[in-house]
Amino acid sequence: MQTVTNLKDNLSFEDFKAEVINDYRIAVISRECSLLGRREVLTGKAKFGIFGDGKEVPQLAMAKAFLKGDWRSGYYRDQTFMLAIGALTPEQFFAGLYANTNLELEPMSAGRQMGGHFVTHSLNDNGSWKDLTAQYNSSADISPTAAQMPRLLGLAQASKIFRNVKGINKTNFSKKGNEVAWGTIGNASTSEGLFFETINAAGVLQVPMVISIWDDEYGISVHAKHQTTKEDISEILKGFQRDKDHKGFEILRVKGWDYANLVETYQEASAIAREEHVPVIIHVLDLTQPQGHSTSGSHERYKSAERLEWEANHDCNKKMREWIIESNIATNEVLTEIERAAKRDIRQAKKNAWNTFMRPIKKEQQDIIPLLKKVAKQSVNGVFINKIVDHIIKIDEPTRKDLLSNTRKILRYTIGETFEDKIKLHDWVNNMFAINQPKFSSHLYSETQRSNIRIQEIKPTYNDDAEQVDGRIIIRDNFDTIFNTYPEALIFGEDTGNIGDVNQGLEGLQEKYGELRVADTGIREASIVGQGIGMALRGLRPIAEIQYLDYILYAIQIISDDLATTHYRTKGKQKAPLIIRTRGHRLEGIWHSGSQMGGILNLAKGVNLLVPRNMTKAAGFYNTLLLGDDPAIVVECLNGYRLKEKMPNNLGALKTPIGVVETIKEGSDITVVSYGSTLRIVEETAKELSAVGVNIEIIDVQSLIPFDLNHDIVKSISKTNRVMIIDEDVPGGASAYILDKILNQQNAFEYLDSAPKTLTAKSHRPAYGNDGDYFSKPSAEDIFEAIYDVMHELNPSNYPKLR
Repeated sequence: MQTVTNLKDNLSFEDFKAEVINDYRIAVISRECSLLGRREVLTGKAKFGIFGDGKEVPQLAMAKAFLKGDWRSGYYRDQTFMLAIGALTPEQFFAGLYANTNLELEPMSAGRQMGGHFVTHSLNDNGSWKDLTAQYNSSADISPTAAQMPRLLGLAQASKIFRNVKGINKTNFSKKGNEVAWGTIGNASTSEGLFFETINAAGVLQVPMVISIWDDEYGISVHAKHQTTKEDISEILKGFQRDKDHKGFEILRVKGWDYANLVETYQEASAIAREEHVPVIIHVLDLTQPQGHSTSGSHERYKSAERLEWEANHDCNKKMREWIIESNIATNEVLTEIERAAKRDIRQAKKNAWNTFMRPIKKEQQDIIPLLKKVAKQSVNGVFINKIVDHIIKIDEPTRKDLLSNTRKILRYTIGETFEDKIKLHDWVNNMFAINQPKFSSHLYSETQRSNIRIQEIKPTYNDDAEQVDGRIIIRDNFDTIFNTYPEALIFGEDTGNIGDVNQGLEGLQEKYGELRVADTGIREASIVGQGIGMALRGLRPIAEIQYLDYILYAIQIISDDLATTHYRTKGKQKAPLIIRTRGHRLEGIWHSGSQMGGILNLAKGVNLLVPRNMTKAAGFYNTLLLGDDPAIVVECLNGYRLKEKMPNNLGALKTPIGVVETIKEGSDITVVSYGSTLRIVEETAKELSAVGVNIEIIDVQSLIPFDLNHDIVKSISKTNRVMIIDEDVPGGASAYILDKILNQQNAFEYLDSAPKTLTAKSHRPAYGNDGDYFSKPSAEDIFEAIYDVMHELNPSNYPKLR
């Protein structure tokens, strides 16, 4: 089915005709997939459908310009392109529609994403890289509109890095930086800020990116007049057009039904981006959407009769068909036979995909029925059980939910009964979960030997005369060692390059390693993270710097929807081990308080969240992360850069373990759990508590995601029988998360003699100034009194009421 022949090659007219006819065949096949896919949703076999009908012909042209080693970052209407490069078959298309969890049958996401979300596999089963230069590459799609754009920037920038930075091992990743990153987006989605942020950044960076804007004049039901100034996205982007005095974009416009001009336009765009590293926008006009936006509605509700008639006449497949006949490339009869064959083939592909999907479930249905009948015979509630069994038997097309939901109800009817077949049924249900739960829950993190949690700790070592230095010196010199050791490592962010970051943690490193490896960016957090995702997908080791933790909110959608789900939504077939470096905690003021932990914890599962208490610990985390495959956010202590620490003699080698807590003071009365800058206040308060006879054990969490994998906190609680979590996040934020882990995963309630306590910041953002901090976040006095009150409750005579 593949169509990748470059029509600029010296083809004979017969070869040219064969190429065009093959393209038309793919367009027809893709259209039939869309038409039949919609019917499958409306008949209930699939849950939802969103298809690429009306966009077939420009995607064929794009496929012809797309070379091995190139990358796509697109959206959910690019099925024709995927068919054309040979990365999708009709059976796989329908397997995705049915959410088949078998990765071999549904290689796009193993049923984890709805149909229309496409990917190619970058990794072998052991997590090692395939040769990405020998295959066509597609980064895994996501649904949020325009959210594919930031990642696209990084995919393109990787080519610039590979072309211009010496010393990087390009094997499997690049051929002299000649790869193009191809993006696709609907015209309405260009209204999103992520689109404009990425466009601006790409123009500044001058990276080999080609963006196709599929323009059918609507965003679901909303016309372009409500979406775009002048109703024309390329018109308003003219300011980005390059000229002889200014770098910028090349902007091309072409009709979406004009096959010949589309092919020529895409070849031109490919040459500009590939050879000159200039970004290109292709505005593809006059496209249609024959079935409307999705299966959730009909476009007849919002399109006029005139518009619907225009769309019927300008359907790209119809116009291509007319052009083929007018150009004497093929006759009506030949094309009619192609269309008939496509209908037959797609019906068969749909049937095969459905049967393959249903076969194992029906076998499970047939396997369990005899056992259920035996259980009914032996149970005093057999009459009720038989009704459920009859229901299961009558389900023609069962889901595993049907089977498990009903068999679990049967188990309820056997409560208090003991017989062998009941035990077998119990085991069957448990086994079904053991087999099937991983199909939906695995690969949130790496499951290979390169999982971050497998990297072993190496403690810092010191010379006898080790100097006390500012923490920033430790982090700076560790980064120096990193960049000297890993040519593929690079860092970028606001004020990161020239001045060496706002806290001088990268002082002098741009001069040493160059502007591409230690780089300044604009103020654009979402696309900074996107740069990192894209470059990580291509084998580089980027560190994206977000200047302050508060600013991560600008990028949280990309972190949550894209970065955190990359490994999961590809079932381990793509990885983006991006490191996000930021700083927070305890600075005064609403906008630089740096403690949005609760939000990050809930939105970024799939990304390690690391909270080192000092710069030595932070340096160790960076060293660990560069040996692993999972993405991470490292939150350095903003007030720690000028604090003195002893200089290790093994920078670059020391490693802080991930998912491991550290007991930094042993005690017997209460376990106090904290992290980051607040931990220092806890340590200071411990001395004051000791003066009144309270001996606390202090545990540094270090890693919020993952959390205390060795369950060391509950071991401490088993000794002290009391626990307090102290945190500068809002109530119900990180403290609640930590308490949930301790109580519900570590079962610490078994050892508690007092109610577990949390001490947090107030519910509002911290106010400005010293007093603002004092009345907003836990102070040393707050901590002292909270711990003392626990001891007062335990023994009022030894610890009289304080206030």
